[in-house]
Amino acid sequence: MKFWLSLIFEPVDSLLDHARYAEELGFEGVVLADHVVVKDGPKTKHPSGFPCPADAPFIDQFIAFSAMAVLTTRLRFLTYVCVVPLRDPFMLAKQIGSLALLSDNRFLLGTGVGWLREEFEAVGTDFSTRGQRMDEMLPIMRQFLNDGYAEFHGRFFDFPRSGMFPVPDRQVPFWIGGHSPAAAQRAARFDGYIPMRTITDPRGLLDDATQAEIKLIREVRQSNGIAGPYDVLMTAPTSLKDPGIIRRLEEVDGITNLLVEPWELTMQTAGGFDWTVPDEEKKRLTFEGKRNLAVRFAEDVIQKL
Repeated sequence: MKFWLSLIFEPVDSLLDHARYAEELGFEGVVLADHVVVKDGPKTKHPSGFPCPADAPFIDQFIAFSAMAVLTTRLRFLTYVCVVPLRDPFMLAKQIGSLALLSDNRFLLGTGVGWLREEFEAVGTDFSTRGQRMDEMLPIMRQFLNDGYAEFHGRFFDFPRSGMFPVPDRQVPFWIGGHSPAAAQRAARFDGYIPMRTITDPRGLLDDATQAEIKLIREVRQSNGIAGPYDVLMTAPTSLKDPGIIRRLEEVDGITNLLVEPWELTMQTAGGFDWTVPDEEKKRLTFEGKRNLAVRFAEDVIQKL
C-alpha cells in the first residue's frame, strides 16, 4: 500500500516544508486540489457538501509541484484532481509534459470533469458538454505525451498531425476521478481510478457504490483486453491503522493507494463529511504540530507495513 499526504488548503508558505518531510517519512507523494475561479455567493453545491468559499486557497498545482520537485528526489505529485475540461488539451499537455520532464517522471495526472457550473461559465466553457470534451482531450494529450505527435478529428477538437516537444521518456499516468459508473467506464481505459469518496467504515469496508465501480473497471478492462497494473486511490481516516485491514484493502478490494490528512480537515461520518463541525483545534495547529502528527502516522502505519 502506498500513502499520499493531502496538502489541500495548507498555507502556501508551508507547502515546500511539507513536501520535504513527506519524502523523509516515506509518503509516496502529495496531492493538491484544483479550482481556477470560484464565485463569491450562492453557487452549485459540491457533492460532499463542502461550501467551497470564494477565498479558499487553490494554488496552481503545476507551479507548486514544480517547486516541490526541485527540493525532493523521490516524492511524487498528484493533481487531486485537475479539472481538465476547464482548459484546452494543448496548453495542458504542454504543462504536463514539462512537469514530468523536470520532476524526473514523478508527476501523475489526476483528472475530473468538474462540478462547479459557475466556474465553467466564468471562463466561457460549456458545462453541459464537459464529459464529452474530456473524452476527446485525454486521448489528444496522451498522443502528444507519448511520442510528441498528435492528430485528431472530433466534435470539439479538429487538427492535423502536429508536434509538441520535448516528450517525457516515460508515460505519464492518468488517474480518472469521479463517483459514478460513467467515471469508472472512463477510468478503465487509463491507468487508475480515484473514487471521490472516503472509507468511513472502521472495519475498512468499502461502500456498495465503490465496490460496484471497481468491479465495472475490471470487467471493462478484461472485455477490452487491457492488461497491466492498475491503481485505485481512496481517502482514508488516519484512524485506519490496522495492518490486516490495510492489506485486505489492497489484496481483496484492489485499493493500491490511500490518501490521508494526519490533522484531518473535518469529522468523517457514514455519509461522508460533516463540514459543519467546528475546526478550532485545526486552526490552532502550527506547522510543527501538523508535522508531528504526520510523523506519528508514519511511525504507526507506513513503517509497520
